[in-house]
Amino acid sequence: MKKLRWGILGCAQIAVNDIIPAIRQSELGEVAAIASRDESKAGRTAESLGIPQAYGCYEALLADDSIDAVYIPLPNHMHYEWTIRAAEAGKHILCEKPLSLNVREAEQMVEACGKHGVKLAEAFMYRYHPRYDRILEIIRSGEIGELRGLQGTFTFNIGPASDNIRLKADMGGGALYDVGCYLISAGRLLLGREPKAATVRSLVSTEYGDVDLMAAGLLEFGDGLNMTFQCGMRAEFRDMVEIIGTDGRIGIPDAFLPWPGLTANYFITVKGERREEQAEALNTYRLQVDSFARSILNAEPLAFDPMDAVANMKVIDACLQSAIEETRVELPQ
Repeated sequence: MKKLRWGILGCAQIAVNDIIPAIRQSELGEVAAIASRDESKAGRTAESLGIPQAYGCYEALLADDSIDAVYIPLPNHMHYEWTIRAAEAGKHILCEKPLSLNVREAEQMVEACGKHGVKLAEAFMYRYHPRYDRILEIIRSGEIGELRGLQGTFTFNIGPASDNIRLKADMGGGALYDVGCYLISAGRLLLGREPKAATVRSLVSTEYGDVDLMAAGLLEFGDGLNMTFQCGMRAEFRDMVEIIGTDGRIGIPDAFLPWPGLTANYFITVKGERREEQAEALNTYRLQVDSFARSILNAEPLAFDPMDAVANMKVIDACLQSAIEETRVELPQ
């Protein structure tokens, strides 16, 4: 069986702890090389993880003709440059979320990938769990009635101020970029439409690099359909989504992080009657890399078109603008 040969651009924790193990567990992928701007770090990481090839710069990995696709776990402000350079090198690209720092960059990244005939996917792994297909099926069936709204929360406690890249504004730090993007993505996915306006208020702390440490928002989807959300990096861990209808609601605990040890089950309440639907706690990183590999090896359509990442970035832009200006921002339609 032919497998997709992956190159990893960087030794970030998410690559080492999540994506590389997921590729190894996948049906259609193998990790062929890893690169770092620190050659010794690349070598140590490759040796510890059994990766055949290590490079001391990203350019060298992109020049390796044996590599089919790259995973980009670099800091947010580097996604734009290295996605375009990977596209120019003819590599398919799985890029960490958020795809870029603004919608203009995202559009140019998608354009570059189209020009060079490579596929681009934004790494929102949660969407690949089959429970979301089932939840969408329940919504479309009308079981919970007409949709009335959605609420979501994604917070964690980053601890005392540090040099963490999430706390560096010039590197794309902040709660909206880091975890708010998940909530925005889920709202668009589950409500099945694009928001028309955003109102966000945030907590910015000079102690924490002047990034949005916490943010709470309202997204208006039109026809009275709204989403409220809270995201943050200095609060107790919470990770949930609730979809509200006229006749019922669907609650999704561990909405973005279902893996072994966490629950993937969700709850449907209709007219006061509550039931739990079982879902296996699958490794969504593995599901994601196999889906991406099938799109390349089997010429299947991508599970999510890269223009979805542009649409998500458009909402993030509006949320950031609203938080800075403390005003309601209408999105271009």
